[in-house]
Amino acid sequence: MSQKLSVGKSVIGALAVGVLVALAGCAPTPQSTPEPSTAPVAPTPDPYAGPIAFVGDELDWFLLSADEIAAMLPDVGEVSPAVSSLIQVSDGGGPEPVPAICSALAAETSLGSIGARSVTWTTAEEGSDGWLHVLQFADEEAAKARMDQYVDAAAQCVEFEFGGPATFASSTAEGDGGIRALAGSLIITYSTGGGHSLYKSYVSVGNVIVEVWQPFTGEPAFDAEAAAALLRDRAEEARRMLIDELTANPPAPVDTPAAADPAAPWSAWQITPVGVGPVQLGVELDEAIAAAPGARIQEPEWEGGPTRLIAADDSASLLLETQEGGTLVSALTVGIANTVGDRSDDGAALPSADGVKVGDPVSVAVAAFPEGTDLRIVSSGEYFYEWSTREGVTLRFRLDRDSVGDDGAVITGITLEDATLRNALIFG
Repeated sequence: MSQKLSVGKSVIGALAVGVLVALAGCAPTPQSTPEPSTAPVAPTPDPYAGPIAFVGDELDWFLLSADEIAAMLPDVGEVSPAVSSLIQVSDGGGPEPVPAICSALAAETSLGSIGARSVTWTTAEEGSDGWLHVLQFADEEAAKARMDQYVDAAAQCVEFEFGGPATFASSTAEGDGGIRALAGSLIITYSTGGGHSLYKSYVSVGNVIVEVWQPFTGEPAFDAEAAAALLRDRAEEARRMLIDELTANPPAPVDTPAAADPAAPWSAWQITPVGVGPVQLGVELDEAIAAAPGARIQEPEWEGGPTRLIAADDSASLLLETQEGGTLVSALTVGIANTVGDRSDDGAALPSADGVKVGDPVSVAVAAFPEGTDLRIVSSGEYFYEWSTREGVTLRFRLDRDSVGDDGAVITGITLEDATLRNALIFG
């Protein structure tokens, strides 16, 4: 029984093997499975190595938090949120110290800037606030020239005369990419009585200078070394962020607008980063004048003053300013420029900037050119909304009143300027 069973199993096994062999013989020849293709790997872009030029809301990267400000300075009270606005008291001037370079410590750092972010806070000294300004300059060269002056002043003005004895005790710190920071206590005592005592700090990288200052009374209680290190470290972070941003999104080359028709009505001309209609920035004055044939020329009221071109039909005018001490056209203005010979031309007859015209509310300019700065100059009672390119070309919309909290402030003039053509301030 067991033997028959065993033989039967063998037969069944043989038949099964035969069936499998037969099926195998009938099966198609297996095809080789292709190896999965690997998607091409995009090459890693080389790190951005161009100019370190911050613009717009990139200035926010330099800001300090309320806790950082309170840790850096004594007697810090309530810290206000950062704002995209700047208040300048004047356009310069003041007594001459000895050595003269020491006036850099008293002058407003914002002079010559083209964009800003600001933070204020209350202090223990009643009626005196502390300030932090992140200031954008036209290019690296302009910011470096100003920071050179602060470094020179820190070295030469440990003790100096400024209407009386004065001192500036400071510490410095340096970082990657040419970053320089310094912080110290400035004490000025006037011979007639009174004076000023300020904690002052500066850091520069690329086209930005950050200034921090706070008044104090009594003896200084300020860790200048720690303050300089903090500002240096924040500048290093901002520089790395800019390099990462511009590595991932390289700056687009500036488009050259189509040539404007000199014979067209001036209202058809556009204000672009290169000029106003056919009249361009950066060219010789004679060339700029020749670009508007038929225009009447109003000569400067004083040597080196602006030249005004007036349309043949007298409907519009264009003010041409040249670089100080030179003949290159550095700025062009339509509308009010707060200078001799200003005209009240109808905005509809004037060139416009991306649709923004003289007579529009500032909200139209902010929508077309976002991330700009509200500027107020106290001494001259002037108000602006200013916007700039990474290359240092600035659009400045002159306003009839302060635009902070007032979207209805009216544009009375539009100035296009190549701020890289400005001369550096000279202290000493």
